[in-house]
Amino acid sequence: MRGGVQFGRQLIVMQPRHLKLIVQIPCFNEAQTLAETVADIPRQIPGIGTVELLVIDDGSSDNTSQLARQLGVEHIVRHRTNRGLARSFISGLDHALKAGADIIVNTDGDNQYCGADIPKLIRPILNGEADLVIGDRQTWSIEHFSLFKRILQYFGSRLVRRLSATNVPDAVSGFRAFSRGAAMKLNVVSSFSYTIETLIQAGRSRLAIVSVPVRTNGKTRPSRLFKSIPQFLKKSGATMLRAYALHRPMSVFFGIGSVLFLIGTAPIARFLWFAALGESSGHIQSLILGGALTMLGGSVCILGLLADLIAANRQLLETTLEKVRGLELQMHLLANQATGSERPQTSSGDSRRDNLISSGNAAPTWEAPLTIAPALLATPLTTGFTIGN
Repeated sequence: MRGGVQFGRQLIVMQPRHLKLIVQIPCFNEAQTLAETVADIPRQIPGIGTVELLVIDDGSSDNTSQLARQLGVEHIVRHRTNRGLARSFISGLDHALKAGADIIVNTDGDNQYCGADIPKLIRPILNGEADLVIGDRQTWSIEHFSLFKRILQYFGSRLVRRLSATNVPDAVSGFRAFSRGAAMKLNVVSSFSYTIETLIQAGRSRLAIVSVPVRTNGKTRPSRLFKSIPQFLKKSGATMLRAYALHRPMSVFFGIGSVLFLIGTAPIARFLWFAALGESSGHIQSLILGGALTMLGGSVCILGLLADLIAANRQLLETTLEKVRGLELQMHLLANQATGSERPQTSSGDSRRDNLISSGNAAPTWEAPLTIAPALLATPLTTGFTIGN
């Protein structure tokens, strides 16, 4: 059976026997649960030729990298310091793409998600129905979720669906599958979490997004992403606002500016009313307040226009970076094929920045650069693909 992924007017048809799936696992002090997480991931999946694992050690102090090596994990990316979940996610995507992944699955190191559902998660990509697949945890049925948390999940997902113009029931689920093209389009700015920002970006980029129901395992530890519900709401709200303003600046600034302008017209109308009655004295403050608000509203609208022009320029830069990114990945894959190596080759001049450590037959540990180049748009590669109309 052959599947494919639609990119513009081209259908990228995947050859199942050549496909490589890399399952990436961001970790921060997950030594207690990592073995169970790795064991839960199937190594033989219909339609996939090779299944490999990638652990992103985000500055752990509990020997997570050493344990991953002992468990036979093929790829290990290690951050010298803790950079946050979003940076770990992008480091993983960058490494997986350089390692030649055709499909990338992201799961958590605390074994929250059921690894046996990975075949179900990637099936829409294999069938050419989706670029991004998000696992729906069906949060209303999760026993260890409190009622308040379920309500927050419900209304939060509704808000994200509206901002992203998608129909994903579980917007903050981290159990996701990405095609190569989708992974190359993603660029995460936030250091808090990637789930909301990538969904808004994918929706606004018109990627084909599908949601499939998945199972979850029992709770193994409290969340390390946030310490309290108010902190989660604050950071999530800031992430949503930033991501939406980044992709729809005109709507954001014009909306704010219009509200300020309309509020400013009220005191001006009040002043004009009293002026028509010959009682304008004593009401000049209404004219001053209204004038200030209307000018502020107009200024914000002008900022929206400038932000929209900057966003258009950013799209042109992304197009340029897309081609550079595609060429870089092609060079990595060709170098890997020539040397028979599965690890990404370190580019010249980066030896002081990227440390590749291997011991015997153990998996290589790649020390990620301090600055990760943003993964942008896709340049379809010829390896493992046939292109048809």
